[in-house]
Amino acid sequence: MKPNTYDLVVLGGGPAGTSGAIAAGLCGKTVALVEQAALVGGAGINTGTIPSKTLRETALVLSGWRSRRLFGVDLSLRREATITDFMGHEKQVTGSERQRVEERLTRHGVTKFHGAASFADAHTIRIVGAGGAEQLIRGEKILIATGSSPLRPPEFPFEDDRVHDSNEILELKALPKKLIVIGGGVIGSEYAGTFAALGAEVHLVDGRDSLMPFLDADISRGLAAAMTANGVQFHWKEKVVKCDASQPGDVILTLSSGATLSGDGVLVCAGRSSNTETLNLAGAGLTPGKRGLVQVGAHFQSTEVPHIYGAGDVVGPPALAATGIEQARVAVCHAFGETFKCDITPLLPTGIYTIPEASCVGDTEAALVAKQIPYVVGKARYGDIPRGDIIGDDVGFLKLLFHRDDLRLLGVHVMGEHATEVVHIGLVAMMMNAGAEMFNRACFNYPTLGDLYKYAAYDAILRGRNLDI
Repeated sequence: MKPNTYDLVVLGGGPAGTSGAIAAGLCGKTVALVEQAALVGGAGINTGTIPSKTLRETALVLSGWRSRRLFGVDLSLRREATITDFMGHEKQVTGSERQRVEERLTRHGVTKFHGAASFADAHTIRIVGAGGAEQLIRGEKILIATGSSPLRPPEFPFEDDRVHDSNEILELKALPKKLIVIGGGVIGSEYAGTFAALGAEVHLVDGRDSLMPFLDADISRGLAAAMTANGVQFHWKEKVVKCDASQPGDVILTLSSGATLSGDGVLVCAGRSSNTETLNLAGAGLTPGKRGLVQVGAHFQSTEVPHIYGAGDVVGPPALAATGIEQARVAVCHAFGETFKCDITPLLPTGIYTIPEASCVGDTEAALVAKQIPYVVGKARYGDIPRGDIIGDDVGFLKLLFHRDDLRLLGVHVMGEHATEVVHIGLVAMMMNAGAEMFNRACFNYPTLGDLYKYAAYDAILRGRNLDI
């Protein structure tokens, strides 16, 4: 039987895949979406982005973390909180977002298939359903957006219910009293803060000597200090060489220094690998890159097979939900000659949902030094504006980097409450090649965190004039 043919076949129902499918539907194309799991949403909705951020917010509420900073007011519910309380809101939020995505797919005529997909040839996809039944579909264009999964180092016995990767941690039956987090990257740091806020004793083990060194050094140091103050205990320049889960009670970890750590929960955050191993990329003429990455060029088009595109985690860094969504839209528009979205700005913000949040866009100080670009720094503290006092944030700050010659904005770095929202003002300013003078002229609502930009710009202007401030 001849397989049904679609203008576009999308492999993967996460943020990138669903966005690409909906974009093609909006363009009037016939679209098939293949998702291996029973539910669409991928890591973005089901196991990563939305769930982890919702759990963070729940932890802040149930722990009374924010109220504790408001002049000693303690509204903590932690003593009465159960694992059901902790997970209940997350289930509601993820369910609502999944329903919204499903409705958009239906509205734009996307045909959904659930099963394991692989290439039969460069245009034909084999789908194996849950019962083993096979069917073939054909795509004139194909978008690979199968996402990624946590790496599982062999020294950790993940079959033990005390040892988790970043997907499994969402299936906890009870809150750990002592959690050891392996890896101080974005995911590890986010979960470390969440569980510390809930009152768990949290230890974070990392082989480096600083927290997320891709961040501007001031943000990295400030975030590590804030997390330490919130109860996270760091173990720098350490690696786990042995994980003993053979006995009931605590898991015992042996570190590279010879020291040991024990806890009733271990969370391993050792990076992620693309979900392309079972796709039979070779059958489509594709050669996977490191960790299974799909190799793409301009417009996220395959460098080997022109009618195949890739978006999201499968094409590599920055591997964020936001960037994957935009990449998929660009890919689909290019595939069908649409001009609605031709490219993505190179200015991609990074949002880190630690406690406190951190976010950045543009160059760090180290990057500007390496590029030999003269710059001036402008800073403003949350604690120096009334909105910061109102929300009880006395550690947050905004750091702006301007070109010394014309005070054009080159980098935005923020740590504190709502940092992932605050950064967007700077992002838009950078996209417009604006700088300190724009913030000088702007009038922000009072009292708001937007005022941070005005005072950081004043700081830079005065520093640029070599005035003593």
